[in-house]
Amino acid sequence: MSGTLAPSAWGRIFLPFALGYYLSYLLRTVNAVISPELTRELSLSAADLGLLTSTYFLAFGLAQIPVGIALDRFGPRRVEGALMLLTALGGVAFALGDSMATLGSARALIGVGVSACLMAALKGFAMWYPAERQSSMTGFIMAAGALGALTASAPVEALLPIMGWRGVFWIIAGLALVIAVWVFLSLPDEASHAGKETLGAALRSVGQIFVAPAFLRFAGSSMFFTGGFMAMQSLWAVPWLMNVNGLTLAQAAGQLMALNIGMLAGQLSIGVLGVRLASRGVRPLNLIQFGFAGMLLVQGAILLDLGPLMVLWFLLGVLSSVNSQSYLATASNFPREVFARVATAINLMAFAGAFVVQWGLGLALDALQAGGRDMSAALSLSFGGLIVVQLLFYLPLLPWRRSRGASTSM
Repeated sequence: MSGTLAPSAWGRIFLPFALGYYLSYLLRTVNAVISPELTRELSLSAADLGLLTSTYFLAFGLAQIPVGIALDRFGPRRVEGALMLLTALGGVAFALGDSMATLGSARALIGVGVSACLMAALKGFAMWYPAERQSSMTGFIMAAGALGALTASAPVEALLPIMGWRGVFWIIAGLALVIAVWVFLSLPDEASHAGKETLGAALRSVGQIFVAPAFLRFAGSSMFFTGGFMAMQSLWAVPWLMNVNGLTLAQAAGQLMALNIGMLAGQLSIGVLGVRLASRGVRPLNLIQFGFAGMLLVQGAILLDLGPLMVLWFLLGVLSSVNSQSYLATASNFPREVFARVATAINLMAFAGAFVVQWGLGLALDALQAGGRDMSAALSLSFGGLIVVQLLFYLPLLPWRRSRGASTSM
């Protein structure tokens, strides 16, 4: 399937991918809202909570390289469908879990299960949609993820008194099963043109990607901008809002909802304007440069409490929408046939960063509190440190580091 697609392709191809990524992002961020209940029920420290939540990111990240190779060899339908079944199993295990070990293992299983949701969509779009629609389709699929994050804020908080966090995960498990069936029944069963490549050759190409200057240029910013944003959005934003700004859980969930609405607005804007921006010479790298600079300024304002709280969190969400452009900006430097491997490699860096930041902040908070700081001061120091690290990794993206116009040979 290529060129001009029939209208039915929207329902046959885009919607199954969109629902899968919706669920992936909901699962990524849901612990931010259920964290107070988890902490009380399991008597967790900040480091425990950070580790429990970040097992999703660790498992997700470790799965990226095998997922990239599998997508290039077997196509999105088989990979995405099988992994969504694993997601359903992980949801059931989390709903039944009663200890750090069982819940951590279940969350890791979920991380593996949803590890192909975005990459399978991007691979499928590259296979089944014309080239001029890639930027817009990326924006629209990321908007589906923003809807998942939006659901994981105030709507989930409203459900907790009714069914508790275990009931929420039973619903999630059922939705994952529905998506798996939809993927198997709806997506074209079409393997990639790279399917005849040997496993050894595929692994060698992955190694070449990780040492390529064109990849390394984006690796650090993906870790600490994209990964750092995910770590805050999926866990530490709510403790920040409750301890630094003095909000209740319901109020903090409302601010998180503003963040996610902003992210949705940003992604939809890229989806609608992507083709027009590309025609005017605005490249994914340009969007990243602008968006990351804005994120640094807004995060600094949040740290120093320099503006209306809801406006700042909304703007942070809008600006974070450029995170998705890292996949296109990096992949543009490599041959098209290794698209999934490049995209999953940069995704690995983002999720490694999310794991490091999420757990690292927990460790830092425990250490700072043990040294006499209260939770508010410890959060401020830790968040300030993250902003400094982000600034350092923003420097390679500046105009004096020009990317090569030609694709890197593999």
